[in-house]
Amino acid sequence: MEHPLDTLAERGFIQDVTDADGLREALSAGPVTFYYGADPTATSLHIGNLIGLMAMAWLQRAGHRPIALVGGGTGRIGDPSGRDEERELLTDEEIRIRVERLRDQMSRVIDLDGGGVLIDNDDWLRDLELVDFLRDVGKHFSVNQMIARESVRRRLAEREHGISFTEFSYQLLQAYDFAHLHESEGCRLQIGGSDQWGNIVAGVELTRRLHGATVFGLVWPLIERSDGKKFSKSTGEAVWLGADDTSPYEYYQWFLNVPDADVGRFLRLYTFLPIEEIVALEEATASDPGSRAAQRTLAGEATRIMHGEAGLTEAQRATEALFGDRSLADLDARTLEGAFEGAPSVDLATSRLEDGLGLLEAMVSAGAAESNGEARRLVKQGGVRMNNIVVDDPTRTLTTDDLIGDGLIVLRIGKKRHFLIRFV
Repeated sequence: MEHPLDTLAERGFIQDVTDADGLREALSAGPVTFYYGADPTATSLHIGNLIGLMAMAWLQRAGHRPIALVGGGTGRIGDPSGRDEERELLTDEEIRIRVERLRDQMSRVIDLDGGGVLIDNDDWLRDLELVDFLRDVGKHFSVNQMIARESVRRRLAEREHGISFTEFSYQLLQAYDFAHLHESEGCRLQIGGSDQWGNIVAGVELTRRLHGATVFGLVWPLIERSDGKKFSKSTGEAVWLGADDTSPYEYYQWFLNVPDADVGRFLRLYTFLPIEEIVALEEATASDPGSRAAQRTLAGEATRIMHGEAGLTEAQRATEALFGDRSLADLDARTLEGAFEGAPSVDLATSRLEDGLGLLEAMVSAGAAESNGEARRLVKQGGVRMNNIVVDDPTRTLTTDDLIGDGLIVLRIGKKRHFLIRFV
């Protein structure tokens, strides 16, 4: 059986390890309890976090015990890593709601019935006594080393924003998490993205100082697409794991449209497919890029993991309708709005339908034709579809029965030009 470190390395999950030989020996000796944490700084995790969940799943499949840590406590503080300004402080109720959502998303990837556990660090951080914490934990941290961290140095250089003592203290709390989980759960490994390397190393050192224990840290590289497109909360390009934030259709489409240069790497990170099958898909992409077999497989597998068979079916049905000849009537409003986000659109009063809005007038109002005459020619030529159904009668009058989604009509001119009419 392949060593779990070799599995992680082969699939792109390893950039640095605090003690690679020691960790390899520990993982070979028997089950190791490990953890990955995420703060509720948004209403959903995103596919950057999904890398952590997938790494957890591979370690769990190798017989090791995962702790999915939800940062209800550290979320009250905010990690300055990767940030140029202070995070907004959340209320207790906002944090509670977000923590529950994160629990649900983590449980889709981690097998909680197979020994995995979900823990909220608010359970122990909330009751810390400040003086005791500063005396017992703070004394082990050098301010010089804390200031030397790149994320802190960058913030200190920003005269307008700077960094508050609240965020500056974050690394003490995360390090204390590791020490606490070692003591309470026997945790010996923390994993995370490379932006967490400083925090993880601090936790390794604090656990050694407080408990005389040897523990380990492992990080993976932060992922970007080959075209330079990031997918993070800070850039506004995040692909969210929650269906309320990124619909199954949008999720499926994002993976379907990754560049050829990324598809093999993403198949390794975001699916459980065997390496041999991934290599075969890479070879198919190299020999026949137009088939996009690798992208279709990636989109299907990634969507199934987060949204289940029902979500995948919904995404594939929407894709077939939007890019084929099926009616759009069965698609929900969110999917339609997402699919035609960049299309020209117009808002019309619903009363226009009651007054007898003609198809030609609707086409002109939406910008699909410059005049009734041009609209009539397009219809007679068979080049107009309404909600993906051909309309060939230029005298057609639109009614409320034609509305789909939440009061929408989609006009398609030719093969690719779409226009959206919202009735309000």
